[in-house]
Amino acid sequence: MLANPTPLVNGEKANRREQILTAAAELFAHHGFHGVGIDDIGAAVGISGPALYRHFRSKDAILGEMLNSISRYLLEGGTARASQPGEVTEVLEALVRFHVDFALEHPALITVQERNLANLTDVDRRQVRALQRQYVEVWVRAISDAVPGIGERPARSAAHAVFGLINSTPYNRHLGDGELADLLCKLALGALRAAN
Repeated sequence: MLANPTPLVNGEKANRREQILTAAAELFAHHGFHGVGIDDIGAAVGISGPALYRHFRSKDAILGEMLNSISRYLLEGGTARASQPGEVTEVLEALVRFHVDFALEHPALITVQERNLANLTDVDRRQVRALQRQYVEVWVRAISDAVPGIGERPARSAAHAVFGLINSTPYNRHLGDGELADLLCKLALGALRAAN
């Protein structure tokens, strides 16, 4: 998955959790959360469905950990890039490149996040939403610093618009990853610069 899971009894168990999360992301992206059963996820990682309960208490828990993990990863990565010294335009470019790289490397996770927020438990949904709001705020600050004269509300709208552009990548594979990454960065930065 994205981040190292919570340390468990041994590395093999931790690795199995990552395998389960990765397989579940692919299955949820292709068949939807409700179209995938525990047996499907187990089969994808070579274990029985009931054996999954040694690693996760339910399919809901798998989705909750997956989307919380994505949201934490984006927030931590975005915050790290926004904290780097440099010109404000370089910080914004680093944020854009970070999000583009994530979207290209994890298209299934982008799809799952887009389609399955409503399937989270109330607790997980609140946690994911809080992390997402913090990530948006990182972007709003970076956009406000780099785009002269833009207000807070337009900066927030611009951030969401750029996420939409970048997150469209699971559906756009007409170019190789390197070319697509460069194009997405150019389009995103052009849109942000035009927002003032």
